[in-house]
Amino acid sequence: QLRFVESGGGLVQPGGSLILSCAASAFSLDSYGIGWFRQAPGKEREGVSCISGNTGGTYYASSVKGRFTISRDNAKNTVYLQMNSLRPEDTAVYYCAARLRKDLTITPQLYDYWGQGTQVTVSS
Repeated sequence: QLRFVESGGGLVQPGGSLILSCAASAFSLDSYGIGWFRQAPGKEREGVSCISGNTGGTYYASSVKGRFTISRDNAKNTVYLQMNSLRPEDTAVYYCAARLRKDLTITPQLYDYWGQGTQVTVSS
């Protein structure tokens, strides 16, 4: 079974930085498209970023473009989300997810396997 181990969430002040890690067990991340998503209480899950499993291409939601960076380290079987210039509206539970298709999309319904999520809180 595909399995993710997420880490890096926590409390950070506005303008600060945080890096999230998504390590895979029992499968190789380079065989899948990987996405990062977030969900705040009472709100729909929204796509944040994704990275292609075959080309390494990336895509970002307009709300995070220029502030967040997604990357993949195949040797470590880990995907990262570097988050800079964090704002209070970035507060949410962040999830990593995988899908067999490798084209770029941040539509949650198109992803097959999900991690448990990690809480990110941006507050002074």
